[in-house]
Amino acid sequence: LSAFRQREAVSAVGSSNMENDISLKFHQQLFLISENLVTEDVAALKFLCTDLLHLSKLEGVKSAADIFKLLMAQEYLNVEDTFLLAELLYRIKCHSLLEKLGYTKEKVQERLGEKGRISPYRQMLYELSENITSEMLKEITFLLQDHLPKRWMILSALDLLTLLEKQGLLTKHNVKILEDVCVTVSPDLLEKIDLYKKGKVLYCNIFSKPDVHTAAKLLKELGVLPSFCPTKIHKRRCVMLSGVEEGTPVDGVFYSKVGLKYMVLEVLVIFSFKNTMKSYKMDGPHRGFCLIINNVNFNSSQRKGSCKDAEQLERVFTWLGLDVRTYTDLTSGEIINLMETWQRVPDHKDRNCFICCILSHGKSGAIFGTDYRLVSIRVLTSHFTAKQCPQLAAKPKLFFIQACQGDNIQCPVYVDTDGPTPDLSSMQERVFLSESIPEEADFLLGMATVDGYVSFRHMEEGSWYIQALCSKLQLLVPRGEDILSILTQVNEDVARRNSPSGTKKQMPQPAYTLRRKFIFPIPITPPPS
Repeated sequence: LSAFRQREAVSAVGSSNMENDISLKFHQQLFLISENLVTEDVAALKFLCTDLLHLSKLEGVKSAADIFKLLMAQEYLNVEDTFLLAELLYRIKCHSLLEKLGYTKEKVQERLGEKGRISPYRQMLYELSENITSEMLKEITFLLQDHLPKRWMILSALDLLTLLEKQGLLTKHNVKILEDVCVTVSPDLLEKIDLYKKGKVLYCNIFSKPDVHTAAKLLKELGVLPSFCPTKIHKRRCVMLSGVEEGTPVDGVFYSKVGLKYMVLEVLVIFSFKNTMKSYKMDGPHRGFCLIINNVNFNSSQRKGSCKDAEQLERVFTWLGLDVRTYTDLTSGEIINLMETWQRVPDHKDRNCFICCILSHGKSGAIFGTDYRLVSIRVLTSHFTAKQCPQLAAKPKLFFIQACQGDNIQCPVYVDTDGPTPDLSSMQERVFLSESIPEEADFLLGMATVDGYVSFRHMEEGSWYIQALCSKLQLLVPRGEDILSILTQVNEDVARRNSPSGTKKQMPQPAYTLRRKFIFPIPITPPPS
């Protein structure tokens, strides 16, 4: 008996140690996440948690760790269930931190319908704040001055929204004060509010119906149940909602009326987004600027064929109505200085978009100046965020990079690689493509190749990627295709090509945070070639 009790005690101690280890690892994960969140991220988390945590407690928050403690105290967050934190990171677009919780962006998206806690109202307000520039905020503050305390400084859009909620001027049932100011300041902002209100009305209409088939009929009449279904599960649900008999099994499972109604709502969300997707404004008198950085001459090598790429890009983007500026053989410092110069150009205000094409050698997540010094692609793109370049806020910013993103490969005659000649074994580790674009809206990054691999350039005809890009733009813009559809065709074109030896391939890769379709207006003149 004594031996049995000893074994039981040892077992209990072992179990306790294991629990302590798990708890320690969990808190270490939270600490690492907290350390990677800046002041703006913490402010965003506080705002998104407003419906979950008492406002008086949130006011004392100084760091993300403080928020995590409050969520754990209310049992919203624990070792077994970290989804709320994953949802919060997803909402503030800190996607790279999701892996610390064992999630990906796609996994979070899949489970939002089932486990999401942030209300559509709170999401709408946060998305609205993300699109309010500093200039818009000044205008809104001026319009609302009679409702704001005297001598009260508005530090951010989130501060303003929080104040309006405290005063009872803004609630999930009454967003009129926002509508009134958005009509004057930016009709684009008004669209987000309208979409939220329509969703609310449809939600109420669906749940007031006596049976799910009437609700499904309502959605059909609204055009919310077309043939488009993004995943198998959504296709199953569309089939269910289109069925004649209630209680018909789908995949061997029977669903109740309430369960089906929730599925109606999930499908509604999907299709309301799909059907309301609009295009960026591209009908202004000035299309925008297009920068081409063409690095040809390096100390010990020359990127032959690159001038062919630069010439073709200049012809095509000029044809598309952009004001093209070409810069040749820039060092890393000169590239950074150029970005800083164009960041401050006031003429962006009268343009519809901004495009930058870079032709050079490269490594994972970076390109080389002619001095063989790396420049992070993230650093380049971050010059044109809404905060750094307010004139381009809410406008599409496109970057096309022709450069290797991995190890140099020796190629046969006529085929060269856009990788560096020097020994670069000590250079940085690989960078995920999603980390090369700012975590905010309206960016597109078109890479000649996936991370870790070389990209190919014909020494006479130019690079595979740039030549395919120019060719598809000339072919598909006159057909009214959007940029993502065009880049998909570019992928197909490049993927079919082979090096002369027939052993080397290439696959381009786009990454984007575009909120709308980007469609070039169809030029009056025929394509340049």
